[in-house]
Amino acid sequence: MMRIDVETGAVISHTPAPRKRTFEDLAAAAKAMQEQDERRDSIFRQSMEAEKNKDDLFEKKFADALRKAKDAPAGKPLREFDLD
Repeated sequence: MMRIDVETGAVISHTPAPRKRTFEDLAAAAKAMQEQDERRDSIFRQSMEAEKNKDDLFEKKFADALRKAKDAPAGKPLREFDLD
């Protein structure tokens, strides 16, 4: 709410709007904190599993790349410039 002087147009006083409460009571806030902790722990466990499986994934990718390199024809690859 703002009070303005009609003659000068200057703001005389103001009161800010009341802030909305994030949580209605302490129990709701505690429950939200617990859910946030569980979510954070779950994400951490998933990242740990991904790190454990990372070596296997890299080995598979390396084996695929090595197999493709062996199957590729030997020699220099042709470029459009070389064909002219």
